[in-house]
Amino acid sequence: MNEHGKQGDSSPEAQAYSAKKYRTPDGVPADIVMFTLTKRERKTVTKTLPIRELKVMLIRRKSWPFAGMWALPGGFCQESESIYDAATRELKEETGVDGGHLEYLGVYSTPGRDPRGWIISHAFFALVEEWMLESRQAADDAGEVGLFSIEEVLNGLELAFDHREIIRDAYLRIQQQMLHSTIARQFLPEQFTLSELYQVIQTVVPEFSEPNFIRKITSTRSRQGILEEVRDETGKPLSSNQYSQRPAQLYRFTAYAPLLSIYT
Repeated sequence: MNEHGKQGDSSPEAQAYSAKKYRTPDGVPADIVMFTLTKRERKTVTKTLPIRELKVMLIRRKSWPFAGMWALPGGFCQESESIYDAATRELKEETGVDGGHLEYLGVYSTPGRDPRGWIISHAFFALVEEWMLESRQAADDAGEVGLFSIEEVLNGLELAFDHREIIRDAYLRIQQQMLHSTIARQFLPEQFTLSELYQVIQTVVPEFSEPNFIRKITSTRSRQGILEEVRDETGKPLSSNQYSQRPAQLYRFTAYAPLLSIYT
C-alpha cells in the first residue's frame, strides 16, 4: 500500500483519486428472510400426510430503532468481508443455523428506510429444514426468536424497517422457484413419495393444482431425469406406507436441473 492509502496502482489517476469526494452509506447490512416448512402430524385413524405450513423466522429487536418489534435476522457488513459472507455470519450468530440454502434476493435503498441514516440493505433468503431450528438461539443484540406463518407476517404482524416488503419479495421469489426449479428438495427428506412432493409445492404455492402430477412428473420428456426411483442394493424398488394405506414408491432428486418448468 502506498503513501496515499491506495494499493497496487501508482498511476497519476490513482494518486489523484480521493474517496472523500463522495458520500458513502452509513452502513450496509445483510438481512435474511429465513423460510422453513413446519410439519404437524394429523390426529386421524387412517394414515395421511401431515399438516405442513410455510413459516418465517423473525427476531424481536432489543434496542433502538424499533425496539420490541419483530425484524429479520441480519447485521452490518464488515470491510473485511463480502456481503454474502456477512449474511452467512449473521445467520449463524443470530439464529444458530449453519448451512442450508442461502440465496441473494436484492438491494433495498429507499431514502428514509432506516432512521439511523443512509442505510442500504442487501437482502437474502434462506430455506432451512425445520430440525435445524430446534437449537436456534438469539444473539446479544436480539431479544427472542419466533416462527410466524407467512400469512401472519404479510397481513398482521407489525415489522421493523421495510422488512414486510422484503419478505413479500422473498415469498414471491420462492414461489417462482418452486414451480421452475428443484428447490422443493430443501423441504423434503432425501427419500420421499410423490404425494409429499406435491404437498410441499402446494404449501408454498397454494394456487398450484395439477391433477395429472404423477404422470407428468415421471413421464414428460422435459422433466425426465430430475427424479429417480429409490432402490435397494439388489435393484428392488423401495416404498413407504408412512402416510398412506398402500405402499408408495420412494423417489429422490438427481443433480439434473432442467431449463423448463418441471411441474406444469
